[in-house]
Amino acid sequence: MELIYGVDHYKKRSQGLYLALGNFDGVHIGHQQLIDQAVKKAKDNQGLSAAFIFEPHPSKILHPEKAPKMLITAEKKARLLKERGLDILIYQHFNRDIAGWTPEHFAEEILVGKLGVKEVFVGFNYSFGYKGRGNPEILATLGRKWGFGVNIIDPVQFDGQLVSSSLIRQLLNKGDIKNAAVLLGYQPLLEAQVVPGENRGASLGFPTANLKFREDLILPGTGVYAGLITIQQKNYKSVINIGNKPTFHDDYPLTVEVHIIDFNGDVYGEEVELFFISKIRDEKKFAGIEQLVEQIRKDREQAIKITS
Repeated sequence: MELIYGVDHYKKRSQGLYLALGNFDGVHIGHQQLIDQAVKKAKDNQGLSAAFIFEPHPSKILHPEKAPKMLITAEKKARLLKERGLDILIYQHFNRDIAGWTPEHFAEEILVGKLGVKEVFVGFNYSFGYKGRGNPEILATLGRKWGFGVNIIDPVQFDGQLVSSSLIRQLLNKGDIKNAAVLLGYQPLLEAQVVPGENRGASLGFPTANLKFREDLILPGTGVYAGLITIQQKNYKSVINIGNKPTFHDDYPLTVEVHIIDFNGDVYGEEVELFFISKIRDEKKFAGIEQLVEQIRKDREQAIKITS
């Protein structure tokens, strides 16, 4: 997959361009249907499939106080889109000048002028242009004017609800890993770096890796989870704790600590991927160290069963 930063760096091709439009946070099963249709149409017509994504998410620029936490990084998004067979991914930096583009400007100057699209693919609730005034129907009208096709993808539902990044965030906040994974089409994950912590786990007989994560990424709700951690392309069973260490602190920043099962290597500085499989229990303040150690032992056994 060709990765292009900035639409001005795109050079028009002789093949028709079949373009998916959206933010695709999480590349969930609804996004996957849209991307797959663009990829298939491109292949059927000997064209090229592509996605055009504003980065950062427009809400981070326009309404930073309301901006949602992202499900995945831009880099992970690119890898997931590549796995679906996309030929080209265009990341366009978003700013307030772009926020002022009218729907007509976006269609004429970007879709036609810069990209020369053959067809575009959007979700049924896609919005674009100044204050989100553009919608799929307006896009279809502009397509007829400028000579490109518009494919509007039907909504995907799960248990009577519309599959969306927002719904997945709600599920993760509740610790509902199972249903979040169904909607994502893969296990929820966190990309992070291993950094020094308090080293308290080692003193208890259960050494942990302390993770530094981006604050704009969503975490599952506080609690203890069974999961897998990928270190240098190898997976290890893990117990994951998300919380504020209430047994040891009255007030402590939110942390993510991972007890890596059957692993004794030095991981400081490593970039890792953490996959959540299932929630084991809520976070709890224990009366003493012995109770905590006994509970950690049970959590470990539970995590081994869940990830086996």
